[in-house]
Amino acid sequence: MQSTSLHVAIILDGNGRWAERQGLPREAGHQAGAEAVRRIVRTAPALGIGTLTLYAFSSDNWQRPEREVSALLALFAEHPRTEIAESVAAGVRLAVIGRRDRLPLPLRGAIAAAERATAQGRTMLLRLAIDYSARDQILRTVELLRRDPSPAAMVGPGSRERFSALLGRAGNERRPAPDVDLLIRTGGERRLSDFLLWECAYAELFFSDKGWPEWGGEDLRATVAEFQRRDRRFGGLGSRRAGGSDAAV
Repeated sequence: MQSTSLHVAIILDGNGRWAERQGLPREAGHQAGAEAVRRIVRTAPALGIGTLTLYAFSSDNWQRPEREVSALLALFAEHPRTEIAESVAAGVRLAVIGRRDRLPLPLRGAIAAAERATAQGRTMLLRLAIDYSARDQILRTVELLRRDPSPAAMVGPGSRERFSALLGRAGNERRPAPDVDLLIRTGGERRLSDFLLWECAYAELFFSDKGWPEWGGEDLRATVAEFQRRDRRFGGLGSRRAGGSDAAV
């Protein structure tokens, strides 16, 4: 029987470059990337993925051309509205992590509505990282600790778990997600780009040369199959076949 506890995180890279190779504007690549998200979300639960985190827009992406940023923000506002019914039917709970104060009000409203509508989903937790920076989230967590009346509680057993809980709070989450088991980056690059740095401490890494719009269910199946063949030692000597962490749905 397939486990449903894996946390898979994906850096959705290569949309703009894919579009340019097709002679299309970069915005068309992001639209095609949204279709790839739909394909992956539909495939993931059957592969034992209980938590799926997608890096959609980093805090550094504000530096991109205004036209591209505006198109991305409009796409983010449209996606939750069009996907709510299917997400509810499939038992997918949506959560958005990252800053919200810099997002346009219509987008914030669309996010809040989608989170409320899908709150009872138990099949899979889908986390979208928008205006997200792992380093900034860690700094906000440290600030939460500084205000805590008992900082000594961070020393000793349970301190990592407490930090993880505060990290989730700093990222606007109801409760923290499990550590990442498998991190995938598409588009041919080989870096983390300030994504889930704390949660990826022992993640298995997989890099694909395909642009994100080219990805589909078979790519995800093949990658999870490779992950399952890997041995994870977590710093110890004993070999342990790849598995998952507790689901956070």
